[in-house]
Amino acid sequence: MSAVRLIVGIIVMGIAVPIILFFLFDLHSVSGFLVVFATTFLSWGVTDLLATILEKPRLRDRSPANAIREDLQRRAEE
Repeated sequence: MSAVRLIVGIIVMGIAVPIILFFLFDLHSVSGFLVVFATTFLSWGVTDLLATILEKPRLRDRSPANAIREDLQRRAEE
């Protein structure tokens, strides 16, 4: 993960999106803001983790069906 990607993710998903959702949902409590903050920040973290996993060379340009088939063939050969 690059530093720029991390900083932009923290600013957008940790600050901007929670503030916008806080006002759009017309919330009035700090706990409401913290719930929105935690939800958006954690969802960004999980999706970024999954994107990082899928960027690995052995997973790049593979459909799920091909990945399963190749993994089964590789395990059968071992």
